[in-house]
Amino acid sequence: MMEIQFLPSGDMAITVEFGKEISLDTNKRVRMLHHNLKEHPVNGVIETIPTYAALLVIYRPDVILFDGLVGTLKERIEQMDAVQMPKAYVTEIPILYGGQWGIDLEECAKLEGITEDEFIRIHSGSEYYVYMLGFAPGHPYTARFERPFHFKRRESPRLKVPGSSVVAAENLSNILPFDQPCGWNLIGSTPVKMCDYQREEPFLLSAGQWIRFVPINEDRYHEIKENVEKGQYQCRTYEKEE
Repeated sequence: MMEIQFLPSGDMAITVEFGKEISLDTNKRVRMLHHNLKEHPVNGVIETIPTYAALLVIYRPDVILFDGLVGTLKERIEQMDAVQMPKAYVTEIPILYGGQWGIDLEECAKLEGITEDEFIRIHSGSEYYVYMLGFAPGHPYTARFERPFHFKRRESPRLKVPGSSVVAAENLSNILPFDQPCGWNLIGSTPVKMCDYQREEPFLLSAGQWIRFVPINEDRYHEIKENVEKGQYQCRTYEKEE
């Protein structure tokens, strides 16, 4: 196991790096420290942001110094085995695959040597773990661990991909909350919003959750989208089986 690194990030943040590997075990340790600091705040710590393998800890240097905060973080890490993590939940995300909504799906299926229908069956047949939110507000980075695809990112990124697009590369799938540049393959679109500042909790997902993509047709897509705009749609969420 790699030694944990405490790296200065500017003059008011520390990156606590648990390793270089993107894995469930490493990410769990990141989230455990994140959860510990939320449940038992440290005076001077403003915010903590979990990523794949590291936790960014933003603090006020006029309240707590770098060395003092590192010492406190080391103590918290030593106690992490006693941290009671919240239950994991699965959120179902409706997705309209292919066509104008997923213009790279046909090519991705060809690269895998399968039909588009088989691609959709595989992609929607697993639960995806939400490793982190990043790049844009509410933007989930998710991965599945069964029968991974092998196609890579696009050689030439697009300068603008529509918000709510579902994009994929290998076993990873992201959902874009807003129009943004993207170098991943566009395979579909969801009518639900990853980020909506009209909601009490703007972000639909959070790190440590799971999602499952549910294929829908175009009529259902527009029906859900209309209900989303009216504030009358809620994704089905259930407790994840261990």
